[in-house]
Amino acid sequence: MGKVVIIGGGPAGMLAAIGVAENGHEAHIYEKNEKLGKKLFITGKGRCNLTNASDMETILQNIVTNRKFMYSALYTYTNEQIVGLIESYGVPTKVERGNRVFPVSDKSSDVIKALSLALDANGVQVHLKSKVKDLIVQAGEAKGIVLDNGNCVYADAVIVASGGLSYPSTGSDGDGFAFARKQGIEVTQMRPALVPLTIKEDICKDLMGLSLKNVCVTILDGKKQLYQNFGEMIFTHFGVSGPLILSASSIVAKKVREKELTMYLDLKPALDEEQLDKRLLREFEQFANKQFKNSLDSLLPKKLIPVIIELSGIHPEQKVNEITRGQRENLRRVLKQFPLTVTGTRGYHEAIITQGGISVKEINAGTMESKKVKSLFFAGEVLDVDAMTGGYNLQIAWSTGYLAGIHAGNI
Repeated sequence: MGKVVIIGGGPAGMLAAIGVAENGHEAHIYEKNEKLGKKLFITGKGRCNLTNASDMETILQNIVTNRKFMYSALYTYTNEQIVGLIESYGVPTKVERGNRVFPVSDKSSDVIKALSLALDANGVQVHLKSKVKDLIVQAGEAKGIVLDNGNCVYADAVIVASGGLSYPSTGSDGDGFAFARKQGIEVTQMRPALVPLTIKEDICKDLMGLSLKNVCVTILDGKKQLYQNFGEMIFTHFGVSGPLILSASSIVAKKVREKELTMYLDLKPALDEEQLDKRLLREFEQFANKQFKNSLDSLLPKKLIPVIIELSGIHPEQKVNEITRGQRENLRRVLKQFPLTVTGTRGYHEAIITQGGISVKEINAGTMESKKVKSLFFAGEVLDVDAMTGGYNLQIAWSTGYLAGIHAGNI
């Protein structure tokens, strides 16, 4: 029976340990925090969007970076398997909008409890408050780990599942990348992803707290469209956030580090130009004798009205029946193409995930083993693989963790 040490007790680390133990080997998790799944606890705003119930092709389509690398892992350990595991330990799940899977209780702590029970049932040994300082590598082969207190733990294989750089308060400090670099393993450039965007215009401060439920966001680099999607967003004191913006950030994060990008909000995506024009004409007929500033209440949220008036160039006190066709066209353009300038992203402290990491060229996609160092495996957010919001990133962690686990135990 082999012995495998796993660095990190997050989703990838826990599934890796289960994979090791299911194959009849000894699994040891070394976790620097005082409990397992600290970052998992805050996912999905504490509700834990643990996976996505879509078919495998849809899951693959939602992977932004290195999709092909994930085929083997996703088909080895599927979304149905993680749901089955969680439910088998007494936590029923439900499927919500966008096929997002949550525990019925809406408590991430229940998912962590189920995983802890699974670890216990499989005889996994968990070592909390145990920070790993270094790897033991001899003659190109991983032989164990060195703990912060100087103790050496020898093993037949090592799995690094230490997470990325996002939410550093949960213990994600990038030590897995340092372990890799020391062994000559390439680490790609990293940046915050699934993160709010910063906006140049001051109007975001005026609109702070305003949530738009049905809006279409388009982001351009010059004339080239980088991103377009429909959904929900919110204005903040620094810019924009919400599900739609977080997904956009994964696509544009790389570009926005180099230059400013243009963002357009279509505030009325259900109406084309002609339909919107007819709607405006109806509104203007109804409020013909009112001032322009008092004619938009049924069309827009109250907070947005002064901003739209200013951008339209129509004087707020102009009578509605005096508004020209040209002015109406300007208003329509603002409603369909509300302009903003993206200047960057917020930092790792607000990012759900890290984009970049251990280069997948360095990893065997069928086993998660390093091509440079024998018996050394990588899983989860430490890898240069990331996806959109919706449970996809956690599925990457479950799948890569389990795949690493079943192969590490067989060395």
